[in-house]
Amino acid sequence: MKADIVTSADIKTLIDTFYEKVKSDEVIGYIFNDIAKVDWPQHLPKMYAFWEFLLLDRADAYRGNPMEKHAELHAKHPLKAAHFDRWLALFKETVDELYEGPGAENAKFRAFAISETWKPKFDGPFAV
Repeated sequence: MKADIVTSADIKTLIDTFYEKVKSDEVIGYIFNDIAKVDWPQHLPKMYAFWEFLLLDRADAYRGNPMEKHAELHAKHPLKAAHFDRWLALFKETVDELYEGPGAENAKFRAFAISETWKPKFDGPFAV
């Protein structure tokens, strides 16, 4: 049996593993590498904090506006439903490879909710 996502170290492992896949992914990697030109040492701690906020109920862990950042990115390169679908598939795949249990299921649900909420904002009738 695999461990569940219960600590900050678990989230760091998840996020580091996930973004290694993202960086080299043929569908979305270029968005992160070439369009957004992500500064990974700066970005990853923000992602750890974001997921700690969501999964470990650490209300003080994350302060930010992810929608604003993605809107800025969308202005440079249109984000499509297929991009969000691929992001979600990679995230779920990573969770399943590393973890199982209620925390893992919550992580996959939260990622699904983010993807499904954001898709129509960027690739639909209400797109920014």
